[in-house]
Amino acid sequence: MTNELEQTIIQLTTPFYALLIGFEALMSHWQHRQYYTWRDTLTNFLLMLFNGGIDLAFRAVYVVILVAFYQYRFTEISNVYAYWIVLFFAEDFLFYFLHVVDHYSRLFWAVHVTHHSSEYFNLTTGFRSSVFQPLYRFVYFIPLVLVGFKPADIVLMYSITQTYGIIVHTNYIGKLGWLGYVFVTPSHHRVHHASNVPYLDKNMGMCLIIWDRIFGTFQEELEKEPVRYGLTKSLDDRSLTNTLFHEWKAIVHDLKREVDWKTKLKYVVNPPGWSHDGSTQTSNQLRKQEVKSLKTEATILE
Repeated sequence: MTNELEQTIIQLTTPFYALLIGFEALMSHWQHRQYYTWRDTLTNFLLMLFNGGIDLAFRAVYVVILVAFYQYRFTEISNVYAYWIVLFFAEDFLFYFLHVVDHYSRLFWAVHVTHHSSEYFNLTTGFRSSVFQPLYRFVYFIPLVLVGFKPADIVLMYSITQTYGIIVHTNYIGKLGWLGYVFVTPSHHRVHHASNVPYLDKNMGMCLIIWDRIFGTFQEELEKEPVRYGLTKSLDDRSLTNTLFHEWKAIVHDLKREVDWKTKLKYVVNPPGWSHDGSTQTSNQLRKQEVKSLKTEATILE
């Protein structure tokens, strides 16, 4: 039943996405806003296909693992309405946690960085997948099966919430008032994809922005800080291979440094940008430096 529902979701969302993307692309062209390019859009869809292929190929493995853990569940929710509501909130929170790890550990950032590598922001950017994420994403959902949620239902809920996660990739919707206190809005997600220092590693939620507000990763989109999309350092080589593996290449380069093994390990697990000699900086270090520079400028002006 759950697999049939998932197939129905795919069948319904495919024409929905096609219509929305077509409309947005035409609007962008007519208004000369250049939100789309052929090459960037093609890259987005190819990365989506790679991600989907890995997910399907590996699904039998991770579902078996989740089923194995399900045998050790220590509770169940019998009320069907409570079951699905709690699953939604719990899975959205665990995705938030996964997303934070993806941003704050370089090993996982090397996977996730592909999603942030585009300097354009449109509905197809939502398909610019973290290609290898299906190989480890299921680990974060193990707590769900231990509290009685069926593996197939977890997969289904992820498909549903991912639909929402895709449609917030647009420049055509502004701030949404009170909804922005609860849900991730396009404005919030524009911040998430920005390379501006104040916006780095902010707004990690898939559907709900409440986790960011609770745990201090929330950032409002500011009029005085127009969004610049992409990475803090643009890719010179935008080939598909380099888009997928450029951060892995950088990790290998850093592992060749003449430092002890503990420092080498830090180059893998510490936040992106960390360096033992300060030659590169993490997002938090960049923020502190920017605040310090602003204070210095203010002092000089006084």
